[in-house]
Amino acid sequence: MTENKIIQDLLQSVKLSKGFYVWMTFLTISLFVCLYAYYLQLTTGLGVTGLKDYVSWGLYIANFVFFVASSLVGMLISSVLGLSGQKWITPIGRMAEIIALAFAAVAGLVIVSDMGRPERLAYVFIHGRFQSPILWDVTVVTVYVIISLLLFYIPLIPDLSIAYKNRNDLPKWQKNLYKILSLNWVGNDEQVHLLHKAIRILLILVVPVALAIHTVTSWLFAVTPRSGWSSTIFGPYFVTGAFVTGVASVIISMYIFRNIYNLKDYIKDIHFDKIGKLLVLVSLVYLYFNINEFLVPSYRMPKHEAVHLHSLFTGSHAFMFWFVQLVGLVIPIILLLFKPFRKPFPLLIIGILVFIGAWLKRYLIVIPTQEHPFLPIQYVPENFTFYVPTITEIAITLGSFVLVLMIISVLSKVFPLIPIHETLTERKQDESTITKKDTQ
Repeated sequence: MTENKIIQDLLQSVKLSKGFYVWMTFLTISLFVCLYAYYLQLTTGLGVTGLKDYVSWGLYIANFVFFVASSLVGMLISSVLGLSGQKWITPIGRMAEIIALAFAAVAGLVIVSDMGRPERLAYVFIHGRFQSPILWDVTVVTVYVIISLLLFYIPLIPDLSIAYKNRNDLPKWQKNLYKILSLNWVGNDEQVHLLHKAIRILLILVVPVALAIHTVTSWLFAVTPRSGWSSTIFGPYFVTGAFVTGVASVIISMYIFRNIYNLKDYIKDIHFDKIGKLLVLVSLVYLYFNINEFLVPSYRMPKHEAVHLHSLFTGSHAFMFWFVQLVGLVIPIILLLFKPFRKPFPLLIIGILVFIGAWLKRYLIVIPTQEHPFLPIQYVPENFTFYVPTITEIAITLGSFVLVLMIISVLSKVFPLIPIHETLTERKQDESTITKKDTQ
């Protein structure tokens, strides 16, 4: 492929199409419906949800944990694999950063939806106490969003300059946007050196911040004495679970973008094979922590842990629990050991199952524990003893997913989805290597 062919192929996605407007219209209408549900909650109070005195954390907190988990994929793909020199991640690195940025940005709004008095959010910063894990959580989420934004934007600078010079059929506002954000990029040695240095610094910085964001989130649970939460493994357990969630998100995105924008020459079967193997690796680590989570308390079997475990294994949450363990984890691991299941379409189905299982897992982490407090539940209505989310609560939760889809859709449409500058650079390096071999 010639350089011009690569540029034209990778810039075809940035032209706004009729299908994009239809899709965004659908998402906008859906978002307004969900915002109306939040308006009802805001004016009426949290009584419109299924939250009660005992189960005070429901879908919103489960969703927050899930969103934070999904956002860690940017660190896993771009930083861990990028710093280790894995060249196959080049076509999917920006997708991972878009997903990370979208989920991390909306995660903060998910927390707001759980607040009965959201106008008091500023008090977290004004009167925050260092002893509170909530203050740590807000801090690391904010820092992670900023680093993710920089990690998305800085590698994009050369591509914006290429798009500005090579696409004259774009709207004027889009051309001006590319010109402003490209920061007069000309591609000289000094600029390239500065760009690579800045990216490397960010790739190193994002690792401890990303680990902190989910470790701190796990501490929100682990610092309590509740059965099911009082565990010393919650930090690494949450991080490995986040990797599983994030990889599943990237797999789904890879398949959709590959077919929508006709990128089969750039996102190849080998990329699906590689990321399928990565999913097996992180899932095996996560499976170990799942076994650890239940093996230790079931062996000791104290009274309150026994009640909690019975509700998961054979009680009211048994169906969801075994679906998560088998369909969302064990069966995908077994299937992905065989190469035919690491092809694009089978991997898409497996990725969707893992994604659904990952969300349900967060539900199981948050809800069942609260239904079994240490103190006996007495003299309360029957519906206080279990949790059932309401339509309003579900609509608000769906609204956060709609917002994530909107952010991903806009970023992937307005900006080049696959790094052009990196693709061209790697192509030149490959050609140089081939030439040297031929000479020898």
